[in-house]
Amino acid sequence: MAFQLLLNLLISFVWMFLKGSFAPDTFLIGFIIGLMLIYMTRRFFTDKFYLYRVVSIIKLLGIFLRELVLSNIAVLKIILRPRLKVTPGIFALETALTKNWEITILCNLITLTPGTLVVDISEDNKILYIHAMDIRDKEATISSIKNSFEKAIQEVSL
Repeated sequence: MAFQLLLNLLISFVWMFLKGSFAPDTFLIGFIIGLMLIYMTRRFFTDKFYLYRVVSIIKLLGIFLRELVLSNIAVLKIILRPRLKVTPGIFALETALTKNWEITILCNLITLTPGTLVVDISEDNKILYIHAMDIRDKEATISSIKNSFEKAIQEVSL
């Protein structure tokens, strides 16, 4: 991914020098030309086209922002109730992620959403122990994490 991005930037700067204009619109046109050239020659690269990964990262950020807003609303509803009816607990989440950076991102995303906190990780990095402020349905919470964060992180790492 990094090589393709640097190559695209190099093509953009070469386009700017060939045109003799250093305006942002000339750079943008060169960048688009570079995107098309790299896309047409993508079979010669070992990695897949880097724009796919950029789109996956944007999707992951969108999922995180959606979950952040929804969990903030859920925590706010719990706090504003006259009587607290919460069921706190710790549950184990078995993850399919294998790389350290993937597991770190998953732990950070879980911890950054209000109401959940990663307490510990098993020695083999396969099980995350998560504390939830209000856990009524453990299986639904696990499937929610797996279908949102974990799936998006896997798309980024492909």
